[in-house]
Amino acid sequence: MTLPLGHLGLSDEQRALLGLVREVAAREIAPHASAWERDGIFPREAFSALGRAGLLGLPYPEEFGGGAQPNWVYLLCLEELAAALLSVGLGTSVQVLTMFPAAQFGTDEQRKAWLPPACAGEWIGSYCLSESESGSDASALTTKATRDGDSYVIDGRKAWVTHGGESDYYMVMARTGEAGAKGISTIFVPASTPGVARAKTENKMGMKSSPTAQITFDQVRVPVENRIGEEGEGFRIAMAALDGGRLGIAACSVGLARAAFEAAVTFAKDRKQFGRPVIENQGLSWMLADMLTGIEAARTLTLDAARRRDAGAPFSTHAAMAKLFASDTAMRVTTDAVQIHGGYGYVDEFPVERYMREAKVLQIVEGTNQIQRVVIARAITRG
Repeated sequence: MTLPLGHLGLSDEQRALLGLVREVAAREIAPHASAWERDGIFPREAFSALGRAGLLGLPYPEEFGGGAQPNWVYLLCLEELAAALLSVGLGTSVQVLTMFPAAQFGTDEQRKAWLPPACAGEWIGSYCLSESESGSDASALTTKATRDGDSYVIDGRKAWVTHGGESDYYMVMARTGEAGAKGISTIFVPASTPGVARAKTENKMGMKSSPTAQITFDQVRVPVENRIGEEGEGFRIAMAALDGGRLGIAACSVGLARAAFEAAVTFAKDRKQFGRPVIENQGLSWMLADMLTGIEAARTLTLDAARRRDAGAPFSTHAAMAKLFASDTAMRVTTDAVQIHGGYGYVDEFPVERYMREAKVLQIVEGTNQIQRVVIARAITRG
């Protein structure tokens, strides 16, 4: 059930934009999705195509190569990409995430230098916050950036880096001062800088066309001018970026769930048992009804949080709610889609087994769903 374009408050220009996203997804992504995933091919050309179409920097100003779109429209576009292939949808969300520090906290010189090639897809970026030992306690990170004259020298290892080893730049959160959140800074590191290396590529259960790697920084020297914001401001920048990133994951969750639902409906209409399509069985049709209701609720919650962000209102708690609910919905819907397919759902002849494997990571990235519950509960207790 493809998202209709006429009832969402979209302008004519925005409807055309969403139509363009669907066209690019149908032409450049969907026909290759299964092969890319099967063979673990990073679809660099897909991101280049999105960049050429002006679709990689949708929420950022036009003067820097962006699309100047409100966040809720950007998220509808992200949903379309994730419905075609989660690796591209999530990769686009990460690309937007890596631009956020410079766009929101950087100098004009930094924005002019870094945002246009990232928006154009000429540069692919990675966000380097997580570390193996710190896990969800990001303020305990140990990667260190030591001041040496007009440079920082960075040493450490980052984990769970999306696009790690394929990126052109890394947005690195490193310790420049005291222990804890107040000692962290954000530094832009070109991937070509000596001492930057991919240490390990993770062998994941899903999203095999999206490389996830550990990246090491060994005496990596970058100019002080590559720091974004003031020293010690990095943790605040990182958390602000993750609020937007959680909305990206929510939109990707809706897109993946929608793809699984549409596949289940098609199969249930085509598959006949006891002389009639299985979709006519009440038990199965009720499953589909619950799946669609969850998808629509997840999208509504996601777009509401995005509209709060667009209005300049607090949205962190609502972003956590959206990410939590939408990713749980994606896991439930993809599992039910496999069930509706029966034995066919367990083989790779049909895409639903891949959808189910992909859905699991959405409950983990950009803060596990347990962390989202902590964020929501904290807002409740603080009133």
